[in-house]
Amino acid sequence: PYLVHGFGTEEWTDEDFRRKSEWAGFRRIYLDQVHSDIIRFIDGIPDKNLKGDAMLTDLPELLLIIKTADCLPVLIVDESRKVIAAVHCGWRGTSKRVIQKAIQGMGDHYGCLPSALLVAQGPCIGSECYEVGEDVFQSFGKEGLATDLFRPHPSKEKKYLFDLKGENLSQMLSLGIEKENIYSVDCCSHCDESFPSYRRDDDKAGRMLSFIGMSF
Repeated sequence: PYLVHGFGTEEWTDEDFRRKSEWAGFRRIYLDQVHSDIIRFIDGIPDKNLKGDAMLTDLPELLLIIKTADCLPVLIVDESRKVIAAVHCGWRGTSKRVIQKAIQGMGDHYGCLPSALLVAQGPCIGSECYEVGEDVFQSFGKEGLATDLFRPHPSKEKKYLFDLKGENLSQMLSLGIEKENIYSVDCCSHCDESFPSYRRDDDKAGRMLSFIGMSF
């Protein structure tokens, strides 16, 4: 198959990419993730890690890799145009519509139509575990986003439970991506110890590696 992609677990490391013979020819591309809405078009091999939170390319033999530990990784492909994207969606990037800007970038730069895209949402912290404060709630309102995916915390004042995956799903649907073309790994990284979780393990948390690449 021309497309390789997946979501790692707690045990998966960069060394595992080296050991897989079928990926031996791939160059691994990482970002210096900064919880932003910065989109990077990978039109060659960067000589250093670029700052940003989304990577897009139409080049083969590149493995776009996103690191997360409760944030949402999103992988996207346009099979007809042979274009891929990997997006890191934390609450800050989500409030800045990073997923929408990545999709719009695929259209502007490569001619991709939202209706032609296939999307995979990886494991992230679930809505029952993702406790956020008033500052996060207010930031979405200030950006003109609906706040219906925030629920008041049942026992803590001025705290909310936020559906990170649901918010990104809503943003994608609003751009015209077909709901049946969006796949989701419905595991909570906070509850399932096979995935890294910063909220659960603090600075001891590892990072989940999510990846997508093409070979043709």
